[in-house]
Amino acid sequence: MALRRDVVSSAAEVVALRQALEGGDIIVTTGLILQELLQGFAGARAHKAIVERFSALPSLNPERQDHIDAVVLRNQCRRAGLQIGTIDPLLAQLCIRHGRTLQTTDNDFVQAAVHCPLRLWKQGR
Repeated sequence: MALRRDVVSSAAEVVALRQALEGGDIIVTTGLILQELLQGFAGARAHKAIVERFSALPSLNPERQDHIDAVVLRNQCRRAGLQIGTIDPLLAQLCIRHGRTLQTTDNDFVQAAVHCPLRLWKQGR
């Protein structure tokens, strides 16, 4: 079931994620992503489907130091002229601390990765 759209996306990121999940690769998430997804959907059916699907994924949870380091990362980006919100630097920091590669279509992360050691997924890798 496609949650956001009636059609299944053919975007490279979506295809790669689907293949990774079907292939048994380890995919991790965080409660921040779950929260953002749930905020974007209305209705009990979509809510239930998202919660059920995410319960199968290991979750990274931020620690106090992650919040502190996320502020440092956000300030580095701001000094370089990049305005990013509050959640994105925390997501980036979790990936950095845990040595994870972030898969995203959000260009803010691409720009932020110039100013920090954030690894981003690239097609063909």
